[in-house]
Amino acid sequence: MPWFTGTAFQAIWRSSISWTFLFIAGWMTSFSRNNAKRAAVYGIAALLVFVSTSLASVDTAVNFGIMFCMAASTLLYIALERWLCLFDARVLGVAFVALFLLTLDVCRQTYPFQGLAWLGFPYPGFSSGDYYPIIPYAFMYLTGASWARRFNQSHPAGYPEWMKRDWCPPLSVIGRASLAIYLIHQPLILLVLQLANGI
Repeated sequence: MPWFTGTAFQAIWRSSISWTFLFIAGWMTSFSRNNAKRAAVYGIAALLVFVSTSLASVDTAVNFGIMFCMAASTLLYIALERWLCLFDARVLGVAFVALFLLTLDVCRQTYPFQGLAWLGFPYPGFSSGDYYPIIPYAFMYLTGASWARRFNQSHPAGYPEWMKRDWCPPLSVIGRASLAIYLIHQPLILLVLQLANGI
């Protein structure tokens, strides 16, 4: 779609989704009973996406996509959690946003060495249908984790009742199955489109 592909609108659309996605995922570290398990689930999902997009040969296989980023960012959060608690959550939140913005273009260039595309340094022949390396995107995840800790500090009684109320039960059901829905929706859409084109 020429009006969308390669335009500023596409860049804004993609960023509005993925940045929010990572921020909320980082915020969820404060709700998780086991962040290591979360990281493992994300990692398995990332592997499934990589294998399925490689086998399906639709567009470009997904190497180090959003699921990988969430797995890696959760592991990074676990590794840093003890030290993050030593700093003011507001300062950390601002610092991580600044780091995110300062390193935003790092992964948009290529580098004359291989093996570090996962970190954010892709080599000239690297390609991916969905690319979210650790730098800069883990900084957005850590921003969410920091602001969640700040919110918890400023609300010692816990989240207000209106925030915990089930305002829309269907959305709550979707929310509890969000990862499965995320993994299924793209192949399902592709299947529907293939069937529609074949008719």
